[in-house]
Amino acid sequence: MTQASVGHICPECIKEQKKSRTPAQKRAARRWGRGSAAAVSYGAGGSRMTTAIFIVTAVVYLLQMLGRVVPGLDVQGWLLFWAPYLYPEITGTFEPWRILTAAVVHSGFWHVGLNMLTLWMVGRSLEPMMGSGRFLATYLLSAAGGSAAVAVLGFSTPVVGASGAVFGLFGALLVIGRSLGAKMTGLYIVLGINLVLGFVRAGQISWQAHVGGLIVGAIVGFVLVRTRRPKQKKLQIAVLSAVGVGIAAVFLLPAFGLALSL
Repeated sequence: MTQASVGHICPECIKEQKKSRTPAQKRAARRWGRGSAAAVSYGAGGSRMTTAIFIVTAVVYLLQMLGRVVPGLDVQGWLLFWAPYLYPEITGTFEPWRILTAAVVHSGFWHVGLNMLTLWMVGRSLEPMMGSGRFLATYLLSAAGGSAAVAVLGFSTPVVGASGAVFGLFGALLVIGRSLGAKMTGLYIVLGINLVLGFVRAGQISWQAHVGGLIVGAIVGFVLVRTRRPKQKKLQIAVLSAVGVGIAAVFLLPAFGLALSL
């Protein structure tokens, strides 16, 4: 029996599932250095982090709903992202956790529903290729990138939602898919429509978070493609850490503007 992300599987079953893989799945297994057990999980399992993010977001939304009838339970107010909360000279507080926690609170049922549907669809394709750790890093860095773009381009705009993180997954999938030779036309269309909607409904949708998350996700995808060999693991961690430092540096730009205005 062979250990796989979905449990144990017999060698004969592995051979059968390897035979039934599509050309894109075979390329993914070769280029991402996956063994036979991981190849089995592609498209069928290996999406535990996607499930975990989905559950956490759903639970937080239920708490938001509960907060409508329970006085003092203002979950959205505690977790949303509003750039001034990062600069004590404006609000007198420093609450950096909001950079990431904004991705787990939503403005309504359709908002959380569409974001989680997209997460589920993209995550179950992307996470098995990347691995759960890389997938989580991509999600969190993209969420932070979305918040950074809002801080620079929409400083006074309160933001909630996982859209920045989800757009980051889109960006990573585009880069990784192209590296595998997959046809990405459908994804280009979906991504283009969503970006246009963000600008058209600028008063209701934070296009800044979409653009910021997409750019960071694409950068992370490029890093993963270029450092996918096992011996490059330390280099990969170092470069991804540098991406995180770069995002943190973006939050300093509004601080410089505030300093000049005082």
